[in-house]
Amino acid sequence: MHPALPTLPALVLAAAVATGPAGAPAPSAMREVVVARGFDSPVSMAFAPDGRVFVCEQAGRVRVVKRGRLLDRPLLTVPARASLEDGLLGVACDPDFARNGWVYVCWTDSVPRPREVIERYTVRGDRVVSGSAKRLVELDPRTNRVHVGGTLRVGPDGRLWVGTGDDDRGEAAQSLRSTAGKLLRFERDGSVPADNPFVRLAHGVYGAIWARGFRNPFAFDFDPASGRPWVNDVGGSLFEEVNDVAAGANLGWPIFEGRGTDARFRDPAHAYTHALGCAITGGAFVPVAGSVYPREWAGRWVFADLCASELRWLDPAAPDSATAFLRTTIAGPVDLRAGPDGCLWYLARGNSGATGGPGSARGALVRLAPRWTPRGNASASRDN
Repeated sequence: MHPALPTLPALVLAAAVATGPAGAPAPSAMREVVVARGFDSPVSMAFAPDGRVFVCEQAGRVRVVKRGRLLDRPLLTVPARASLEDGLLGVACDPDFARNGWVYVCWTDSVPRPREVIERYTVRGDRVVSGSAKRLVELDPRTNRVHVGGTLRVGPDGRLWVGTGDDDRGEAAQSLRSTAGKLLRFERDGSVPADNPFVRLAHGVYGAIWARGFRNPFAFDFDPASGRPWVNDVGGSLFEEVNDVAAGANLGWPIFEGRGTDARFRDPAHAYTHALGCAITGGAFVPVAGSVYPREWAGRWVFADLCASELRWLDPAAPDSATAFLRTTIAGPVDLRAGPDGCLWYLARGNSGATGGPGSARGALVRLAPRWTPRGNASASRDN
């Protein structure tokens, strides 16, 4: 990792991005299908097992996309205030959602002081059951309204994971007495797993720390090969980072960003300067099983840059270089997920502003449909 270093020449970095892994998709190889429009400052999404998509709007509504249509009534509304990066931030479905109907959300509760909370609701039909809300976790109060994080996922281990930004207080990212600047791992009831790496050093909610040293971990997904989380961390003045995160790892912020030789810190798997974008956002692995894409795509890491409105991919086995393979039709991609149909889907705000709020319903949900015959479906016609 590097402290304050001169910015590398843009020409060198552009060449690194242009020289990607063999088999990288060409823009003409896929078609963007806009599934739904009209989201007001969307932030993140989750797929239900039945194919519905739950979309977080920053001002507090979880919207429902069902059979290709955005429903008028939200699934639920929380009293979040969209201020800079505060608001409704993350949503995840329980692994047993088909039976219990549980959905989890992470949002900024501003009363009495701004802090992120995780709550669980029970869904029946396209609405939550009245009175079903259960608060599971309250994180530390924050001083600022930037570098919030808030992405929520249920991992392959069945645990509930959340990324938190440093609250624009870099020193907090290093502390085991702060929930800021961390990747946190909870049981789905909000308790702390006994096998977390810092449970003997950090008590209470701090025992949930899985890794530290993040600036603003905007999105993450789990490597189908290793099971480890890969985290997109929005950088400072030097680098945007993709991090392959091991238990107990220290990613170095605010002391370092990018790659280096200091053994105290885990280097990012991939990093790029602001010559190639301003903010790394959504990230997802192409599924190994059930994907509609060619086999060489399986297990690749795909990520988005907000300002460049680009999707890029890299090979986890050779992550030094990445390939920008698609300039998104809808500006400002913020989330990426692999859908139950085997396709990648992205969620975009409709603009490239780094922060947002209510009043600009230009967001869209987009499916990346293949133009070729999907894998394992020889009888299927090409998607033209």
